[in-house]
Amino acid sequence: MQLTKNFILDEFRCNDGTAVPEIYISNVKELANNLQILRDYLNEPVFITGSGYRTPFWNAKVGGVKNSEHLVAKAADINVKSKTPKQLASVIEKLIKAGKMKEGGIGVYNGFVHYDVRGTKARW
Repeated sequence: MQLTKNFILDEFRCNDGTAVPEIYISNVKELANNLQILRDYLNEPVFITGSGYRTPFWNAKVGGVKNSEHLVAKAADINVKSKTPKQLASVIEKLIKAGKMKEGGIGVYNGFVHYDVRGTKARW
């Protein structure tokens, strides 16, 4: 299923192969729409490096928090080739402050950035 111009539903499936459950399709569409804004701004691909959606089993396996936004398909671990995770997080922050991307969680990790559309500010 095509979610946006550049993102398809399969990109957001759990790393164990589980598809995003139907109940969370609206969440993943909202996430993909925000990631599309980022992609268009950067004019380069945004790669989902970790899961978008995670099953509870997979979330526990990778050490995710119990109330992870990944469990409801509202989060993705991402990177882009031209930016370090810190630089990418800074771009997302800029787009949120400009009202172009939805406020949410931004976590900077070694090799990727977590972004979610929880609707409230969270940074780590």
